[in-house]
Amino acid sequence: MHWYEDDTLWSDFSETMFSERRRAQAASTVAKSPLLDFPAGTRVLDLCCGPGLYLVPLASGGCRVTGVDLSPVMLERARTACEEAGAEVRLVRADMLTHVEPESYDVVLNVYTSFGYFDDPQDNLRVLRNAHDSLVPGGRLLVDVMGKEVLAGWIGRPQLVELDGGAYVVQRDTVLDDWTRLRTDWTLVRGGTAQEASITSFVYSAAELRAMFEAAGFTDVECYGDFDAAPYDHHARRLVVRGTRPEGR
Repeated sequence: MHWYEDDTLWSDFSETMFSERRRAQAASTVAKSPLLDFPAGTRVLDLCCGPGLYLVPLASGGCRVTGVDLSPVMLERARTACEEAGAEVRLVRADMLTHVEPESYDVVLNVYTSFGYFDDPQDNLRVLRNAHDSLVPGGRLLVDVMGKEVLAGWIGRPQLVELDGGAYVVQRDTVLDDWTRLRTDWTLVRGGTAQEASITSFVYSAAELRAMFEAAGFTDVECYGDFDAAPYDHHARRLVVRGTRPEGR
């Protein structure tokens, strides 16, 4: 079993990955980002939607939203979040490696570094091609990751995240294979016990991810330093790459 297929990981560490603070940040991002300024009725696919942090604000803003995730635990939490917010969202359990809905969406989103999970680089490229084929001509894909250049500025320092009830998580990142992959190790300490988990994924520079977008068939590929559409430069906080499925393809 690959690490991303382990629902224990998602359930036990979701408080760290998808905190209430991050949920509020997602809502603010959707409200303010020029990259996410979609007219009402826009058909949006949130690929690897997790517990629905982006689903609710997008649907509340008038988009027709579908959330896809492999984890039943995450989908159930997304369902609960949408119901509590009164947001009408379609949820689908599927693997991003195989999920395609031909020419069904105006926008595909992949956020929170949910890209690069697969050990075979061609499988990660296949995810982009699946997104390309799920878009209508003229539709756009946005991928949000921790870019290699941003990561290089702070990696090596363990991070501590405090949780409710006195629990905390220690996060350590390790660069692998000549800066092609990254392993993140988590230690969750709660009630006198410690639980560990690891995630391994590819890490990309802006140039590398741009080239993958182009190999997948996207044009007009642009790189940004965050969802505020700032340039991807030495001030960047994230790497957000946007590409367009050409008309007539």
